[in-house]
Amino acid sequence: MARKRYSDEDVLRLLREIELNLASGSDVASACRSAGVSDATYYNWRKRFGGMAKSQLSEMKALEKENGRLKKIVAELELDKLILRESLDFLKPKV
Repeated sequence: MARKRYSDEDVLRLLREIELNLASGSDVASACRSAGVSDATYYNWRKRFGGMAKSQLSEMKALEKENGRLKKIVAELELDKLILRESLDFLKPKV
């Protein structure tokens, strides 16, 4: 069986749909089955996106992108620091 990939917006939509089914009195298994996802998927999505609105989702994506950019900068600076430290050790007079 092929695995479906949902966009973050689709995940939010499906979570809202499941929440509405739960509010109307159905249990988690039947609400997830009607949405076409497993219980485990629902719980994983709820842990990641629980209570999030679309504006918060776009903000989270922007923060993840910024975090990736900053991690790359830190990695480059660490490499530069390592190179400078090695060159300093090489240039020190040996006693």
